[in-house]
Amino acid sequence: MPPDSASCAATLHAGPASAQENTISPSARLQAGSPAFRATARAMFVGGFCTFSMLYSMQPLMPMFAQDFALSPAAASSVLSVPTTGLALALIPASFLADKVGRKPVMNIALSLAALLMLLAAFAPGFQQFLYLRAIFGVVLAGLPAVAMAYLSEEVEPLSLGHSIGLYIAGNALGGMSGRFLAAVIADHFGWRAAVLALAVLGLAGAIEFWRSLPDSRHFKPVPLNMAELRRDVGSHFADGGLPWLFLSAFLFMGCFVSLYNYLGFRLLAAPFNLSHSVLGFVFSLYMVGIWASAWVGRMADRFGRRNMLWLMVVLMAAGLVCTLADSLWLMVPGIALFTFGFFGGHSVASSWIGRRAQRGKALASAFYLTAYYLGSSVVGSFSGLLWGMGKWNGVAAMIALGLLALLLIALRLRKLEPLAV
Repeated sequence: MPPDSASCAATLHAGPASAQENTISPSARLQAGSPAFRATARAMFVGGFCTFSMLYSMQPLMPMFAQDFALSPAAASSVLSVPTTGLALALIPASFLADKVGRKPVMNIALSLAALLMLLAAFAPGFQQFLYLRAIFGVVLAGLPAVAMAYLSEEVEPLSLGHSIGLYIAGNALGGMSGRFLAAVIADHFGWRAAVLALAVLGLAGAIEFWRSLPDSRHFKPVPLNMAELRRDVGSHFADGGLPWLFLSAFLFMGCFVSLYNYLGFRLLAAPFNLSHSVLGFVFSLYMVGIWASAWVGRMADRFGRRNMLWLMVVLMAAGLVCTLADSLWLMVPGIALFTFGFFGGHSVASSWIGRRAQRGKALASAFYLTAYYLGSSVVGSFSGLLWGMGKWNGVAAMIALGLLALLLIALRLRKLEPLAV
């Protein structure tokens, strides 16, 4: 998935097992190829992987929750919508907290507590208890994506920053795919509790590795909250001709994407497909398409312009959606891949546009974008479940189609936006 939030002593250490590899000048920033850079990249890759594997691994398990607890698909989707709501609302407060107490402590605590809550959720006696734990999980987990990019921007030298960010994003995407796949396969053989437990153990191992490998901050300086400056930044963002529309596009992009994947399992486990959960896990592996799409579309946007690529990605998503209406896997699977490609490409274009449009308070602009992004997952993803109850997959597809139509109108509006003078 794309960068999550942004803005973000003498001897650097990566934990008890790796102090030797991080003996560098306290004033120097990390350079690609150095032992300290490799330790940082390893930690951030693991952190991104665990964050998204624990968050999104619930998607293929939703039909099991619906069956075991006698829930509607919309109610079962709350195992994802509830934590993403908590994450969305906690992103900006977490970034403010990190400005006061430091980047590394906030990220360490976030990942460790999230893994422990995942472990407790595996033994929750009922669905309500499970949901309460997932809600708290989402709030505490926000500390890592809210701060990761700030840490990297402070500690890594500019020429190596793209490399480190790329590894973090790769961890996000691979974690999202692997979490879905592992959960589906394990649940198919041992039940959903075993799947949640396995992801929790993976998260705890990742939290230990993250704490062990991540070097201490050497360039962090506490920043007091300036309310007057904050108000100016907020006013500047919402007065801009493009930023509010980009925030709305984040809401719709993620809402459409999560809606498709939330109810995909219900469609493919039923007739005429009748897939097993293990095979469903392979279908969820189409998420891997997004890793390549983000990078390729990003390069195309640099070459042909974001205004010319954004609407094309929406059209690709619409074409993929049409293919999913067929009762044939030969059309369904390519349709899901095309939809996934369009989503990751469009999200890559829109999120990178934020930094170019924001003239001040770039970190806050990124936080607004991500808040809208995760709220889209919660709000639209849940509402689509109501339409599943009314019209099954055709109802969900109709909801997604409306979201894509709104996205297309936004993209065409942004295509006419005057570039800012640089």
